Amino acid sequence: MNNFIFFKDTIQLAYRSIMRQKLRTVLTILAISIGIASVITIISAGKGLEGLVMSELDIYNPNSINIEVKIPGKGGSNSMAGGVTITTLKNSDLEEIDKHQNLELSYGYVVGQEVIKYQGESKMVNLFGYGANADKIEKFNFSEGRFYNNHEEDSLAQVLVLGAGVKEKLFGQDYAVDKKVYIRGQAYKIVGVLAKKGASFGFDYDNLVYIPTKTIQKKFLGTDYVMGIMTKVIDMEKIDTTKKDIELLLRERHDITDPDKDDFRVITMDEIQEMVTIIFGGITLLLIALVCVSLLVGGVGITNIMYVSVVERTFEIGLRKAVGAKKNNILWQFLIETVFLTFSGGILGIIFGILLSYIIYCVAVNYGLNWVFSIPFYSIILAIGFSTVVGLFFGIYPAKKAAQLDPIEALRKE
Repeated sequence: MNNFIFFKDTIQLAYRSIMRQKLRTVLTILAISIGIASVITIISAGKGLEGLVMSELDIYNPNSINIEVKIPGKGGSNSMAGGVTITTLKNSDLEEIDKHQNLELSYGYVVGQEVIKYQGESKMVNLFGYGANADKIEKFNFSEGRFYNNHEEDSLAQVLVLGAGVKEKLFGQDYAVDKKVYIRGQAYKIVGVLAKKGASFGFDYDNLVYIPTKTIQKKFLGTDYVMGIMTKVIDMEKIDTTKKDIELLLRERHDITDPDKDDFRVITMDEIQEMVTIIFGGITLLLIALVCVSLLVGGVGITNIMYVSVVERTFEIGLRKAVGAKKNNILWQFLIETVFLTFSGGILGIIFGILLSYIIYCVAVNYGLNWVFSIPFYSIILAIGFSTVVGLFFGIYPAKKAAQLDPIEALRKE
């Protein structure tokens, strides 16, 4: 009971002391809240951005494996190295890979740029040479028509699928399927139009045109090379074994004995997603660390403010000690004042952080991004816990300074 009365009286004294300096209190709480809001906003934005990337990867089935060309001896993959196109994967590699008993479907892909024309309109587009099985491995949404089929690819048919932006530029609101557009003076029949998707990471998906891989190889590139191969696995439990089988097959076909000299890279969608998670986790931790530095600086500011408060209230402290207050009474009063400031800043920071995160979410959605609004519970615990710890840590020195004042010396200060 005595302890309850002690803490109740101490809290009341701390509250009254804080309220005497309203402007200082508000500025201190605001400084802490900005740091806390930054922590929550960064964590939320990190989750939102990670969700955005994952949603972009969602166009691929989780049971797919990607094989792409790589600079030999390097970890990264690229279709160009020092201006020299790497030509290591061929249609024949695709045909051999497709024979694997655990692979249901495969397709090769190449990319380029061309001008596409219709009547008086023309547009520079990104040309994607995709195999006819692509729509069975990736997720395509159509506003008109369909994807081209295997017969059309094998017969080198001049057919294509338009992105929504290309269709709108060339045809406006008119129906585009079965009409013909021209590339390099050759007529290509439109068999499908993709639904509007928008841009992501500076890449405009609506500015794409899909043409059968074999058609673009023979009529544009004059080669049988592909930049990469996408496959669909039948049994997910055997996906790792299938990946290793593909690596062994390609090393044998490319006469490679040292895995460090591979001119290809084989990666599953699970590995890509895991890589994305690790990257965003690292970036988020780095940003949080930077924000925590600002919170520590704010903590030093609190130490300074509380120390000034001790100096200003020296007579009050001496008077309290003269009438019987003990060191613990003074110590706890100043500690409670500090924790009150930082805890209040933490609560206000949480509110600011959630509001700012929601604003970012609304802006992202308004721009057509598949943003995820998420406030992880651990970010709130981190915010409250860190603000309280900062208050305790940086409040100890001025609190001890106040508690150790000699009452007689303190009274003389007045």
